[in-house]
Amino acid sequence: MNDYLKLTAYFGERQRDGSRFLAEAMLDLYAERAVANSVMLRGIASFGPRHIIRTDASLTLSEDPPIAIAAVDTAASIRSLIDDVVAITPRGLITLERARRYTGGLPEGDDAVQLTIYVGRRRRINGAAAFYAVCDLLHRNQFAGATVYLGVDGTASGRRRRAKFFSGNTDVPIMIIAVGTAEQARRALPELEALMNEPLVTVERVQVCKRDGELLTRPPALPAVDVHGRQLRQKLTIHTDAATHFDGAPIHRALVRKLWESHIVGGATVLRGIWGFHGDHKPHGDKLIQYGRQVPVTTIVVDTPEVIARCFDIIDEVTGRHGLVTSEMVPALLMLDGDVRQGTTDLADYEY
Repeated sequence: MNDYLKLTAYFGERQRDGSRFLAEAMLDLYAERAVANSVMLRGIASFGPRHIIRTDASLTLSEDPPIAIAAVDTAASIRSLIDDVVAITPRGLITLERARRYTGGLPEGDDAVQLTIYVGRRRRINGAAAFYAVCDLLHRNQFAGATVYLGVDGTASGRRRRAKFFSGNTDVPIMIIAVGTAEQARRALPELEALMNEPLVTVERVQVCKRDGELLTRPPALPAVDVHGRQLRQKLTIHTDAATHFDGAPIHRALVRKLWESHIVGGATVLRGIWGFHGDHKPHGDKLIQYGRQVPVTTIVVDTPEVIARCFDIIDEVTGRHGLVTSEMVPALLMLDGDVRQGTTDLADYEY
């Protein structure tokens, strides 16, 4: 296992760095630095510190939808470009999370893990898109869930890969996030290596708080700072389906609205997948011809441990019958809004 870092930036699609869109500038930077893998995802709902809400039920989504760009590479590579990412970001949220690249074997002791698997959009396994085979493999191994996110731009093996209309888009990145026990991962990963030639897979520690609406545990109570005074943050990831409702609205839409109305949490971002599963449900997702979208949807909330503890009651209520909820420690977070900065990119250390 090798130490890696995942740098994720959340911001509005119309944010600019001078004359260029911020997303373009950031991905140019990742290509120049030959970042191992990065993927740009367009969100469908969000709100942030300015408390402006945008959802897929509103026309304002077309004006400035949320963007998430995740980049993963060795700790040294990511640290070398953090300052440049901050310098070009006028407004947004930047997080850093520790990960381990899977190179064979898993350390003992992790009860639950999150696997992030990067594949090319048109990569085939047995004649079908690779993500179908990967999800089937994870489902057979009884993972709690997996979601496939379709990238529209990014880097793969250090090279820029953009989606184009007249192109096979073979290497445009797809990101698959899966949650399971460490034992399930130990069984599945050798099979995954047999399916794919040297796949890029990172492993992170998570805690499963809810599965299929059942409360298993609340998010762990983390301190505000580590022993060196560096701030800790916490992330909740809520996996639901676009077709499942709460009080007459899709769960993700109801959840964002309730979190926004609560004024407890500083923000939330919703990403739509194209394929996946959670619980005992079979893998499913977008089809060429269908009425309505039967796709997985992910809502992400990152804030202080105190805020996460307070907002969890809202999340628990909305996911009372449906959904997979996980918690992770985020060792570094920086919120940018012009001259206003909150947080830092210094990594905190805390064992729990």
